[in-house]
Amino acid sequence: MANQITIKDTNIKVGDIIAVHQAVADKDREKTQIFEGRVISIKGREPNKTFIVRKIASGKIGVEKIFPASLPSITKVEVKKTIPVRRAKLYYLRPTK
Repeated sequence: MANQITIKDTNIKVGDIIAVHQAVADKDREKTQIFEGRVISIKGREPNKTFIVRKIASGKIGVEKIFPASLPSITKVEVKKTIPVRRAKLYYLRPTK
């Protein structure tokens, strides 16, 4: 299915609110950075599959991050909430000017 993907034994669908745990190297140590938001798109075929996560940061600024599904620095993916949607791409969540 085009709007569903499996990462680290976790099924992710478009519309889910997820938390992506990513390992980041910081000088002499490695820390985990969490990016939490809604999945608005899943694209590509198996070796090059990507998903876009959008969150609202401070000051009502929308931030989007594109994650490759095979990224080795992704340590864990948590599904916080599953919301049924009727579209494969939720680009309507992006405001227009």
